[in-house]
Amino acid sequence: MNTNNLKELKIGDLTAKLPIIQGGMGIGISLSGLASAVANEGGVGVIATAGIGMLEPDFSTNWLEANIRALKKEIKKARELTKGILGVNIMVALSNYADMVRTAIEEEIDIIFSGAGLPLNLPLLKGSTKTKLVPIISSGRAASIICKKWSEKYNYLPDAIVVEGPRAGGHLGFKQEQINDPEYSLEKLIPEVIKAVKPFEERYKKPIPVIAAGGIYTGEDIYNFLKLGASGVQMATRFVTTYECDASIKFKQTYIDSSKEDIVIIKSPVGMPGRAIKNKFIDDANKGEKKPFKCPYHCIITCDYKNSPYCIALALLNAMKGNLEHGFAFAGENAYRAKGIISVKELIESLIKEYKNASK
Repeated sequence: MNTNNLKELKIGDLTAKLPIIQGGMGIGISLSGLASAVANEGGVGVIATAGIGMLEPDFSTNWLEANIRALKKEIKKARELTKGILGVNIMVALSNYADMVRTAIEEEIDIIFSGAGLPLNLPLLKGSTKTKLVPIISSGRAASIICKKWSEKYNYLPDAIVVEGPRAGGHLGFKQEQINDPEYSLEKLIPEVIKAVKPFEERYKKPIPVIAAGGIYTGEDIYNFLKLGASGVQMATRFVTTYECDASIKFKQTYIDSSKEDIVIIKSPVGMPGRAIKNKFIDDANKGEKKPFKCPYHCIITCDYKNSPYCIALALLNAMKGNLEHGFAFAGENAYRAKGIISVKELIESLIKEYKNASK
């Protein structure tokens, strides 16, 4: 029985007790530890695949195999820790995208979330498995393009769609000038996407739940987006300051120590704007100082690694390990609101409480 008065989230034949997906956070922030803890509470736990092999000893000499091995390991570890719903987040911009998708499907992951580019050919890699396919997009137009292409070419529709607004952390699917433009707010995007998928739902008699993401922080936020018609939410930033998050304590501390003014938009070497917590590393990069590096593997297709001032994958790996002199933390707009470290269980309980208060 669902006593928390939050409605369940149905994605195909999967039912999450809570309509909460923990967003994938790359280069080691959300691995089996965080994903399994969220799944155990009835949400959807997500392992991020970006740079997952960087923690393997041979990552600089054997990048492709290190990533496949690490992904298998993390999925197996998470499966041992939970019977709940587990997903992986695979960025379209990864140069080993197809390998990561195939590996996740072989390991029978429940859901693949895929953004940072349009996953136009994702069903091609699927075969007839149970794995659900969920694109992450940032406009009604992108939702229409994917539904049209998938249905015509593969006779398949997305099992759900995540709409990520401009208040998210990490790489953003928006131009610099759109980030603070109210026309691109998540509140505007959700109804647009629901409208865009409706004709496909009707034609193919298949529901496509729309999930709100980007800047969602409280139970009240969840309530507001469900009221707008979303079937669930994706949250990442709020899960960083939990004991179970796979990042180092120093990484989590940067969230707790940050102020609103510290959350900045940076120009990433991969050609997209990104949201991060300002520090000396970012200041140096803004001044044009170069951080010398040897590109271990051209991991993001769009990365101009020959002219880049630093390697973003190494910078994020350093931050994850707590070495913030040589890196920085990606974070959502609300990261500065974190006050301390709590368990995933406590976090979910407080979200439910906030949701109940908002719905009174």
